[in-house]
Amino acid sequence: MKKLPVLPLLTSFGLLIGALPLHAAEAFSSDSPWMLGDWGGTRSKLLEQGYDFTFGYTGEAAANLGGGYDNDRTARYTDQVTLGTHLDLQKIFGWNATDFQLTVTERNGNSLSSDRINDPRAAGFSQVQEVYGRGQTWRLTQMWMSRRFFDDRLDIKAGRMGEAEDFNSFPCDFQNLAFCGSQIGAWDGGVWYNWPVSQWGLRIKYEFAPQWFVQIGAYEQNPSNLETGNGFKLSGSGTKGTLIPVELLWKPSFAGLPGEYRIGAFHSSADADDVLEGTDGRPQPLSGGDFRQHSSKRAYWLVAQQQITSRGGSNARGLSLFANLTVHDEESNPISRFIQFGATYAGPFDARPKDTLGLGFSQIHASSDYRQRQAIANQVNGVSDYSDPRYLPLPHDEYNAELFYGIHATNWLTIRPNLQYVRYPGGVKEIDDAWVAGLKFSSTF
Repeated sequence: MKKLPVLPLLTSFGLLIGALPLHAAEAFSSDSPWMLGDWGGTRSKLLEQGYDFTFGYTGEAAANLGGGYDNDRTARYTDQVTLGTHLDLQKIFGWNATDFQLTVTERNGNSLSSDRINDPRAAGFSQVQEVYGRGQTWRLTQMWMSRRFFDDRLDIKAGRMGEAEDFNSFPCDFQNLAFCGSQIGAWDGGVWYNWPVSQWGLRIKYEFAPQWFVQIGAYEQNPSNLETGNGFKLSGSGTKGTLIPVELLWKPSFAGLPGEYRIGAFHSSADADDVLEGTDGRPQPLSGGDFRQHSSKRAYWLVAQQQITSRGGSNARGLSLFANLTVHDEESNPISRFIQFGATYAGPFDARPKDTLGLGFSQIHASSDYRQRQAIANQVNGVSDYSDPRYLPLPHDEYNAELFYGIHATNWLTIRPNLQYVRYPGGVKEIDDAWVAGLKFSSTF
């Protein structure tokens, strides 16, 4: 079945609504948080009553300017539609400090990384369009309830959700995946499922001192949730184990400037394949059988964000620094280490106080065991020439960089043109370094 063009339909619907006399004064107003306006005050009234509805759209275009596995210049576009509601159940039903969240998403489009930048014989690392992936389909992304106790110091949350909503969390202003969202989920994606995939879970968070929090969670470890046809699956069939993350969170304020620091780890009780050895203890390409099984899997992370300057007496403008480090088990994961750092500047120009400038750099380090397996497989197959279609590329380090300028066009539309650089895509040194021009925009209807 042919998919309908979502963005043109939404735009046409918005134009129709904006033309109605009741909404003409507010629809498409740059000061409104919604493209379709306040519906004659209805939206604001619903918010006061505890009903917050979300209708969002994110689109990402990318064009290869040069380099990559296939340097035939072209462009790819991918997008995501988000429909959701957040209910303040204290206002609605009188349930003290209780909230409910429901979110459905749909992804569509194509990936430039898959089609042009990465060698199809190798597992790609990052993506130049972060919104691509996890199945181009509709999904139940959130369906949870939370309750706060003891003057909001204890927060308990349960339902359908993703680990990165609470653990290893990081903003997603950049377009390259290496600078967007939870990085544990990007490099240990076989067990940690980032947005938009959800699973049954429980999270308990406690503020044990001012600015200090500790939290622990338990999430269903179910690979079948990744399948395209299981976007709304609610049963536990296919569950392999439980993923338990723990995290210490510190939110200090230095000279009135906010920061956030996270250190954490996870343990997965699901069996995990070794990336090199077979069941007989020899390299799997030599034995030709199944991979050796590990009874568990773990990883560690550190996230740091700190604003260091302000402008005009407001923290809404100024320079902020960030860094991410993840460490993985190289015996059971193709990626053993990830490092990322960079800076953003909110309100760089007085004439554009709500714009944002961002620059980031990252290194993705491949597991030496994984690289050894590929090399032995090539020896077994009798191939040594990279141009041979049977050759398995040897993964080393991939480096990513991105520079973006975020244009605050209106309160409901942000446009972020960007320039990306990918050195050794997929860690394959034989591939020419890629230069990519990108455009990311987010709108709230």
